[in-house]
Amino acid sequence: MHPYIAVPATCALVYRAWSRKSLTPAGIVVAALTAIVHAIHPWSIFFALLVVFFLAGTAVTKVKCDLKARLTLASSGASGGEGARTYIQVLANSVVASILVLIHYWQLQARKTSYGSKQDCWAYGSDLLVVGIVSNYAAVAADTFSSELGILSKSKPRLLTSWNMRQVPPGTNGGVSLTGTLAGFGGASVIAITSLVLLPFCDVDTSIRGRAVGNTTGFEGGNGWGWQEKSFWVLAVTIWGGLGSVLDSALGGWFQVSVIDKRTGKVIEGTGGKKVLVSGSRVPANKKSDDPSRHIESGLGILDNNAVNLLMAFLMSIGGIVVASYVWHVPLRSTVS
Repeated sequence: MHPYIAVPATCALVYRAWSRKSLTPAGIVVAALTAIVHAIHPWSIFFALLVVFFLAGTAVTKVKCDLKARLTLASSGASGGEGARTYIQVLANSVVASILVLIHYWQLQARKTSYGSKQDCWAYGSDLLVVGIVSNYAAVAADTFSSELGILSKSKPRLLTSWNMRQVPPGTNGGVSLTGTLAGFGGASVIAITSLVLLPFCDVDTSIRGRAVGNTTGFEGGNGWGWQEKSFWVLAVTIWGGLGSVLDSALGGWFQVSVIDKRTGKVIEGTGGKKVLVSGSRVPANKKSDDPSRHIESGLGILDNNAVNLLMAFLMSIGGIVVASYVWHVPLRSTVS
């Protein structure tokens, strides 16, 4: 990506995060480094996906933030809301994509050395890593949209991991609603459309490495991207990303504990996505009973929210690569060569 675009864009994102306090100081540093990793790639699409995810995620987080804060409690006992996101939360959403971007950049440089020319476009049925990167951002965007907008649903969410899909308080890990699910697919579609606009798709008769890609599209056995292939791409990315938010709910319901404040019936959120302790909470001075003021609503408490997000992003990225490998009949070993 051209430095004269990447540098001011990164500075603008840093200033925005600092001025609106959407990230902690350490979170801003890690976000800036993540942006640099994405910007060194010659294709602008990956940097754009990071920017779109950050801006869209911040926007939906601010939607009715006062109302959302009253629906949950912070671990300190104050109103809920995660506040500024930490560097761990930044990494949970972007570290898998960053690694794939670096590997793909290395592959392009190796091809440039071997063939003496750079690859300017993406042929149909090639470069599985591109699928993994887009899958990462589609999934984390879907998860963000689902969490931030689903909690505003007028109907109570139902626990995805329970045998009877029982109702649970808003904000419960593993809780799903129609509003949240649709919002998740909407978030994935934002990434899908961004990729449609900015991915350097190879057209029919494009030449790569000195040889013609072909005079037919991918669905016809060639390597070019026609309108049918691009339409299917948008649909596939949207569906795959939306399924990522469902997977995140399942992982959260199983492995992440949801702690309820007995006095208010509200979910208690850990600072920066960390685990919430069931015991050890401060007891009001007028409280006579020694009974704990918190109880576990669901989950095993093996992972915190950040670990769940990272695991989901990893599974959806790798899963997207595996599915594309099967559909395109491209060997998985091509991702490391």
